[in-house]
Amino acid sequence: MDDGIDYGRYEEGRNVNYWELDRTLQRELRRTYTDEAFEWAEPRLEAFGETVGHMIADNADYIDDHGPELEPYDKHGEVQNRVRYPAEQFENERLAYEAGIVADVFEAPPGREEPMALSHNLAMQYLLCYADPGFDCPVAMTAGAALVLEKFGDESLEPYLEALTSRDYDDLIEGAMFLTEKQGGSDVGANETRAEYDHDADCWRLYGEKWFCSNVDAEGTLALARTEDAPEGTAGLSMFLVPHSNLDRFDDPVTKGDLLEDGPLAPDEVNDQLYRRLKDKLGTISVPTGEVKFTGAKAILVGEEKSGFRQMAEMLNLERLSNAAASCGIMGRVLLESKIYAANREAFGKPIDQHPLMRADLVDMAVDHEAATTYVLEAARLLSERERAERADQDGDEADDAYRLMRLLIPIAKLRTARMAVDTASYGMEVHGGNGYVNEFVTNRMLRDAQVLPIWEGTENVLSLDVLRALVREDAHEPLREAIENRLERVSHPALADSLETVESEYHELLTALTTLAGEDGEYAQLSAKRLAHYVFDVFTAALLLERAQSKIEDGDARTVLVAKRFVANELEEPEARGIASGDRFALEAFDPIVRYASVAPDRLPDVDGIENPSESIQDDRG
Repeated sequence: MDDGIDYGRYEEGRNVNYWELDRTLQRELRRTYTDEAFEWAEPRLEAFGETVGHMIADNADYIDDHGPELEPYDKHGEVQNRVRYPAEQFENERLAYEAGIVADVFEAPPGREEPMALSHNLAMQYLLCYADPGFDCPVAMTAGAALVLEKFGDESLEPYLEALTSRDYDDLIEGAMFLTEKQGGSDVGANETRAEYDHDADCWRLYGEKWFCSNVDAEGTLALARTEDAPEGTAGLSMFLVPHSNLDRFDDPVTKGDLLEDGPLAPDEVNDQLYRRLKDKLGTISVPTGEVKFTGAKAILVGEEKSGFRQMAEMLNLERLSNAAASCGIMGRVLLESKIYAANREAFGKPIDQHPLMRADLVDMAVDHEAATTYVLEAARLLSERERAERADQDGDEADDAYRLMRLLIPIAKLRTARMAVDTASYGMEVHGGNGYVNEFVTNRMLRDAQVLPIWEGTENVLSLDVLRALVREDAHEPLREAIENRLERVSHPALADSLETVESEYHELLTALTTLAGEDGEYAQLSAKRLAHYVFDVFTAALLLERAQSKIEDGDARTVLVAKRFVANELEEPEARGIASGDRFALEAFDPIVRYASVAPDRLPDVDGIENPSESIQDDRG
């Protein structure tokens, strides 16, 4: 039997391989990928985990203290819109992009006949966020912009798609999404940026201001604007690609190699826009976020006029899952740092991970991380299925059900995991005590970076309303019911019986909640939307974990049984006297399997629901 990972042999969560130490990610990707795809991807994910754990992690800490700086004007007072980066940022970009973090899902990588599924991009983003969630923002938007151009772009945008998906860093451009305006915010329909067609130059020009523009100097920026005589609201918005440069020919985008070799653009090469200032942010320092004023910037219409919001929604699906993958990556890094610190830090005569309270905390942090990762990668699998079906021009009921379920699960994934990342990062700082509050320790940065995740790509309130829309417009409750019931029907092992009974009961309560909201007025539905979103996450995740536990116990390892039982107990059960009178010693008995990934033979699985002397079976498996 596997005794698990000895975290005491590490000094910190640095100079390690994040792929090798995250067995939860390994398990879920093995389920998500086809066998052939996983065989190809595993050595590459292992190599990327090594790169992130060493060079990218080291660079990320330096960049956090020496972030990008804006130089809007040159020495003659001419607009140059130059963002100056530390060399470490360029090194991290080269390491990530040339590893295929974007390219592999749009073009067949070496050794394969077809691209990888989008879930592969999300898995690599997850690993990247062990080191730098800020840098993951440009990566995510580069993939998102490429997805939009692949779906809606024409020949005029082909050079930009090729540059966004380049495997060669010197030929690469990055993507961005300029969506937020001061008066609009989450109310995208209130956006005022306008687009006018310049017949003399035979191009569109944009006028207006964008207020929160991450990756501000991207060459592949997507922006929404309203054309002449377009209606108010989201129905009147069109999407445009706005280059950083003001070139006469749009078939020659400025690449990273151009900028690194030739330096800043000449004033007459800068597009007609002003990068007014960079935001002085709490975290995500590695991505420059600024304010942009369009003063007639040349732009290329993407697809049809007045289709911009629908097109942007396609990008948002991937961006929201990228946000959720970032949340899981942050949770994984903070959990790793906490495990290592607790295994090495001694207090009152023994390592602090031997004290009951710390054991309980680490168990629950690990269960949260596993639950979040399981949910997010299931949503990623559905998105990948949908995109694969579209690329193959396949329709049908199965593809339709996957899309409707995806539309419900994705906003919930982003909503719930972002909050979990903040909570986990905050407690990880507490585990480290005063050191955790100091800038030299990575928990400080992880908390600062995590805090933006509930805000990016929609707040909890906005996402909760999107959940209601998915239920009303897509009838998403139907595939949700089928997905939950199918998973619960597969669970039969006696060790899971009590948890299964709880989840089945809560599932029927969830159906009652859905039926109730369907008959209530819109105001009451909105009032209940956030509670409903969290309820769906809890029940759906519990069903996923029970299914995983059933599968693993059939394979001879009962570790995931303990994870599933703990999640169900924490999120769906209400113990008497808040559990104090229950005699529950779960965290002490299940610590090694849950925290250290020690395996548990099914015939030695303790009954953590109360049978006397449950400790013998796990203690014997420690070796």
